[in-house]
This record gives sequence, structure tokens and C-alpha cells, in this order.
Amino acid sequence: MPPHTDYAAVTKGKLMLSKQWMLGLLVVLLAAPGIRAQTAPQSAAAPQAAANPVNPGAVQALKDLGAHLQTLQRFQVTSHVTGERVLADGQKLQHTASATLYVSRPDKMRVHMVTASAERELIYDGKTVTLYTPGQKSYSAVEFSGTLGQLVEALQTKFGVDVPLSDLFVWGTADAPVNTIESAMNAGQDLIDGQAYDHFAFRQGPLDWQIWISTGSKPLPRKIAITNRTDDARPQSMSLLEWNLKPTFKDSVFNFVPPKDVTKAQIVPLKTK
Repeated sequence: MPPHTDYAAVTKGKLMLSKQWMLGLLVVLLAAPGIRAQTAPQSAAAPQAAANPVNPGAVQALKDLGAHLQTLQRFQVTSHVTGERVLADGQKLQHTASATLYVSRPDKMRVHMVTASAERELIYDGKTVTLYTPGQKSYSAVEFSGTLGQLVEALQTKFGVDVPLSDLFVWGTADAPVNTIESAMNAGQDLIDGQAYDHFAFRQGPLDWQIWISTGSKPLPRKIAITNRTDDARPQSMSLLEWNLKPTFKDSVFNFVPPKDVTKAQIVPLKTK
């Protein structure tokens, strides 16, 4: 997670496609996310599904999703996140946050993250990555050159900074294996804002998670929910994604010019063991 406590780690578990799947997706002020996985409808095929809990069709849907995401060159996506924090007496508190990404592959991105108590920005122009905190009137900058996939990996491993929705840049690549999925099911279809989406549910380690994917030949993730089964309270998080595949932003959005009243701070690398 980013080095600021306002953006606390969502979960420490490995998920299906990359080392930071939901870490990157929900890098906001949300503790121990999750939502109870829905039970698959009973059918004549149920006994076979129980014997082999990984539904090949559900896994293929993830692969198709990744393949399409890798074709997107310029887009804007916003994630609206709702998550729960469980108090010592079991009472749950709900929090919200959002993150908007402006992306131009292969090497430009701007991320705007907002909670009720904090605002952060990450800007990458292909040569320098900048972390900007308006509330603290400070920024850090590190030279870097590489793809967006390489950037999110380097930020996490070197500085402990996780980029929201980071799996959008590794889904559909060799860095996104699906062999750690313990169960996968096709849960049918659901309506989101009046539109039908394919609904899939998965289990990996301590986490249950669900994803709603748009139908057709150009699938996109629309909704994601996670359950943390390590907590008896089953705290939950849910993210709704809004896509703009024909954005109007200009390349100048990837340039960072520090305001006059901000100071430059050094970003400290993680200590190696």
C-alpha cells in the first residue's frame, strides 16, 4: 500500500491475476474488505460442479477479459469503492472512496485518489513518476522509464506503493496466472443500472471474490466484490467501475508542474531484509 496511512492496506492475500490484484483495485481507506459469495443456482450439473469446483468457463471469462483489456490503449476509468471496518465489538462501519485513472499506453498515466480525509495523485509521463499530496503540500518524484505494468510492479516492490486498479495493466499477460484459483463458478447474470452483466464467483486462499463482466466480444469489469474469510465478521468491500473508452483528455494531463507553495520530499525505498 502507499506509504500514507490514509490509504490502508485492503488485504494481504494473493488473488488470481497478479500479486496486487485487489490491493491495487481498492487502494483506499478501507479495512478488511469482502462480501459473502453468492451460492450458485442448483441445477442438474451441480454434482459435477461439486466434484470439480473450478468451472472452466468462468476461468475462460477471466482470460477473455484480460485479452481485451490489453487492447485498450487510451481510456479513463473511475472506481467507486464502498468498504467496511469492523470494530472490536463486531459493529461494522462503512466507508467510501474513489480513484480515477487517465491512461495512455504504453507509458503514461495519472491517478486521482480521494477519501473523506485525504487526496492523492500519482502522475507518470514515461520518464518520471510523481506522488503528490495536496493536503500536505508536498510531492515526491522518482525517475523511471518502462511500461505501466512495469511501473506498478516497481512501485510496489521498491516503495510499497500500490496503484489503484493495477491489474488492468497485467491481466491477459504472463504475470497474471489463474492457477491459484481454488473454485470458480458462473453465477448467471445480474442487472447493473438496467444492463445485464455476466456474474462470476471465485475463491482463493482466505478470500472469496466476485466479478461482474460486460457481455459481448469486448468484456470489461463493471463491479467487483470481495469477502475476507479470515475475519468471522466477514467485512466486505465493493467497487463499481465506470469506463470511458473515448476520453477527451490531452497528453498535458500527464505533466506535473508543482504549485509554488508545495515542497519536494524524498520517497523512501522499502528496507530489504
